[in-house]
Parts: sequence; structure tokens; C-alpha cells
Amino acid sequence: MESLDFSAGPNCFVGMNGMGKTNLLDAIYYCCMGKSHFGGQDRNVVRHEADFFRLEAHFFKKEKKEKIVAKVIPGKQKIIERNTVPYQRLAEHVGGFPVVIIEPGDTALALEGSGERRRFADNTLSQLDSHYLLQLIAYHKVLKQRNASLKQFSADGRFDASLIAAFANQLIEPAGIIHKKRIEFVEKLHPVFNDYYQIISGQAEAVDCRYESKLTGRDFSKLLQEASEKDRLLQRTTVGIHKDDLIFSLNGFPLKRFASQGQLKSYVLALKLAQYELLKKEKEVLPILLLDDIFDKLDTSRVEHLIGLLFEKDFGQIFITDTHQSRVEEIVENFGSSYKIFKIERGKVIEN
Repeated sequence: MESLDFSAGPNCFVGMNGMGKTNLLDAIYYCCMGKSHFGGQDRNVVRHEADFFRLEAHFFKKEKKEKIVAKVIPGKQKIIERNTVPYQRLAEHVGGFPVVIIEPGDTALALEGSGERRRFADNTLSQLDSHYLLQLIAYHKVLKQRNASLKQFSADGRFDASLIAAFANQLIEPAGIIHKKRIEFVEKLHPVFNDYYQIISGQAEAVDCRYESKLTGRDFSKLLQEASEKDRLLQRTTVGIHKDDLIFSLNGFPLKRFASQGQLKSYVLALKLAQYELLKKEKEVLPILLLDDIFDKLDTSRVEHLIGLLFEKDFGQIFITDTHQSRVEEIVENFGSSYKIFKIERGKVIEN
């Protein structure tokens, strides 16, 4: 068991790869979001040969101390408590302690499929609006039931059109709310993202982030009716907000195909900082910022631009992992005395 007392400013975890630095960031993320950023399901988070884990975090929010405890037995029990009172639903916790994580895997936002980009939008919106998260949960619950029925009917050699239509009707209301919120999100994100990109890249390239959905300008119920036969044959729901995408471009061309590595890294870094800015503005608190091993992955000029941003803007509490102690010392010394450096060796933490 580890117990750590952090600075209200930068906190740095240094050590060789594989020592547990990222696990510490993920523990902080888990206390904020009620789930792992890296490990997916809880059974992938628990230590080898252990059957449970417990996390406890003390937050100071608007001068009030808040205690968050997560008690998890993967696959059996998951309890998140706030000031000793268990949440009835995890959705009640999300957004209470906003968090943004920036890590090398963020390039998947541009390089992987649309699911990565939807998760980025949903992660932000779920922290901003608990009603959005509830609608998202409701939509995916019905979607799962509809898809399971389509598969079962195909296996049984029969088809109940009225049941499939009933599921479709249950998708319409949450889909409309989600669609509207995503449009508003991209409209707010775009100018902030563009500003950050210009600062980080030091370039004057034109960047764009556009929301794409078949629901835009169309009636979802009609789309579902038109796709009903295709859904039956493919045994899955082929239209809906679960197919939406964010379209990223650079100078009018698809980012994935035409961006250099440097442009790609600047783009996704600007997206994450814009996410932070939106959460900060609308939640009226400073989100926790987690920076995992990014100084190794960025070139010198982008590191300098990022550090300049961290100094100039109020980013509140920051957690940084790095393999080079001298590098992080040089970075955080510019913040004055309000920082801490922790050395990680074989899962053990020593404060410098």
C-alpha cells in the first residue's frame, strides 16, 4: 500500500519504464472517473494474484475536502464512495472531479477508427453533463438489446419485426439528445483547439474538426426504417449515433493521410488542451491534468511550446511522468517552490 501527499502544482514521477509510473496516473484517473483509462475492464487493473483493489483520494474542491474511495472486486462488486456515502450510480460521480490525460497513445484519435473519436467526445461531454452520460448509457443499453435480438432471430430462423421496431423507438429520444450535445460540443471545441494548435506547432496551418452524423438533417426514425432490412441481414444496427465521427483535417486534407508526425502530435495535443479548457470553463474548477511520458515523444520545439503554456496559463494541479529526473527538474523549477518530485522503483515511491 502507498500513501502520497501531493503538491497543489506540478507533481513528477520519475523512474525507468515498467516501474509503475503510469499506474499512479491511472489510479488518479480512476478516482476521478470510476474506471481505468488504460486497463479497460477492472479485471485488467487489479494486481496479479490479487482479487480486489482499493483506492482512496482526498480532493480539495472550492476549499472543501472531499474523500473518494473505490472498493472493487472485479466482476463481482464495485463501490465508489464520496465522503463515506456510496453512489447509487457511477454516473453520479463522473464530472465531479474533472480530469484530462495526455499520453502517447492519443495519436489513436487520428489514426484509429471512429470509436476513438467518439470516446473523446463522450469523455468530455460526460464530465460536463451527467444527463448526457445517462442518455448515452440508455442508448447503448437498448442498442445492445436490439443487436442481440437481431443475432438471435438469425440463429433461430425467425424474425419479430415488431420487437425490433420497439427497440428502434427506444433509441430515438436519447439519440436526439446526444446528437444535439455533440454538435454543440464541436462548435465550442473548434476555436479553442485551433488557438492551441497554432501555439504548439508554431505554424499557420489551417486545422479543422468537424462532426459527421447521418442524423444531421435527417429523421432518425426514418433512417431506422430504411435500414431495417439491412440490419436484419447484417444482424446489427447499422445507423445511429454509435456510427458518428469527428472528421480531422489539415489544410483541407485528411489529417490521417497527409499530416507529418509532428503535425499529428501537435493536433492531438491541441485537442486534449482544448478539452481541458472546456472543462475548466464550464465546470468552473481547474481539472486535474495528467501528462504521461509525453516529453520523450515530442520534439524539442513542441516541448518548449507546451511548457510555455503550462507556465502562462493556470493549469492547477499537474501530474507528470518521465524517465529523466534532470529533465523534469529543469521543467518544474520554473514553477517556483510549489512542486514535488517522486522517484519510482519497482512499484515503490520515494519523495525527493
